[in-house]
Amino acid sequence: MDLCLLTARVLNAVHVQSVRSIHRSAAVCSDNLFVHRDSPSNNVETPFEFTSENLKRAEAIISIYPDGHKKAAVIPLLDLAQRQVGNWLPISAMHAVAKILNMPRMRVYEVATFYTMFMRNPVGKYHIQVCTTTPCWLRGSDDVLATIHKKLGIKPGESTEDGLFTLSEVECLGACVNAPMIQVNDDYYEDLEIHDTEEILDSLAAGKQPKAGPRSGRFAAEPAGGLTSLTAPPPGPGFGVRDDL
Repeated sequence: MDLCLLTARVLNAVHVQSVRSIHRSAAVCSDNLFVHRDSPSNNVETPFEFTSENLKRAEAIISIYPDGHKKAAVIPLLDLAQRQVGNWLPISAMHAVAKILNMPRMRVYEVATFYTMFMRNPVGKYHIQVCTTTPCWLRGSDDVLATIHKKLGIKPGESTEDGLFTLSEVECLGACVNAPMIQVNDDYYEDLEIHDTEEILDSLAAGKQPKAGPRSGRFAAEPAGGLTSLTAPPPGPGFGVRDDL
């Protein structure tokens, strides 16, 4: 074989090998499956029908949107269905929303699988979402997650045997100033320490509703060390206006 041709083939093989090696690292997997798989609790035969009260709510939501744009109500209607079922969204509920909005079922599936707010398999009474994105991680979200795992005996994507708790690890929940934090159903619990996390879990297990919000004494998202500006009442509207003008 010609030496130049042999050299070219060797160099090409090395190049291909180097390119392929870039793609060898395993992707981080979500604890959710983003395609539907029939199960005894979630299939097309799973009973679902909007209650009369929720049907009125659905009609009120749809009425907000102008003619020709009623399908834009798909997200609030899916949320309404999820809340009715108990914090998760069976495929039969998606079909009901598709029928009400006169949408192809596939369009509803696309929405439900895109937004992580929709849980498409049963979850516990208390769905705990732990943010582990950078600000929360820097402030100790790993300790919060480990505390929940130790206390409840479950990992992200799992539920307790009594059906009371489901644990999820999620991306940013938008409360970075109050990191670390968790979301339980609709409530945010912020500025958490390990003992705060344990107290919240104990209260929920006892059927109590722990107070939501920061656990550090802050009212909301003000500076943790106190105000550094706007520390005095603002001057009146005449401040800085010359009297001789």
